Amino acid sequence: MVITPITLKTARNFVAQHHRHNKPPVGHKFSIGLCGDDGQLIGVATAGRPIARHYDDGVTLEINRTCTTGERNANSALYGAVWRAARAMGYVRCITYTQADESGASLRAAGFVRVKDLPPRKSWAASSVKLKAKRDETGNGGVARVLWEISRKVEG
Repeated sequence: MVITPITLKTARNFVAQHHRHNKPPVGHKFSIGLCGDDGQLIGVATAGRPIARHYDDGVTLEINRTCTTGERNANSALYGAVWRAARAMGYVRCITYTQADESGASLRAAGFVRVKDLPPRKSWAASSVKLKAKRDETGNGGVARVLWEISRKVEG
């Protein structure tokens, strides 16, 4: 497997085709692809500003989406690659979320630690009449989640 840079458009198309429960991300700071031995794209990861505003401190990056075609260790390779790129860019912390019923094995293999269990909540647009048309019926509303993180010590 080989890590490769990709565009947001490529990542979005891959997620639209292969992700089992999330829509493609809207934006990103960067995206990473993973190619198999035959050169075909077998996984993608997108990273951007944290969605939760209290984590958006300028030095925390959120992995908004990973998606693979199921190859062994592909997700771990993507998480590790995003963290290496984030550190090189000066980020000191990287977070992501999984659904509570997902094991997190790929995250643990990449060095992430489980931080917090989050109870189910309504979708971000659930209470807004104006945003009714933007509601994502297949999104994470009503699903318990887990917050994961990896960080490095700040020098100085």
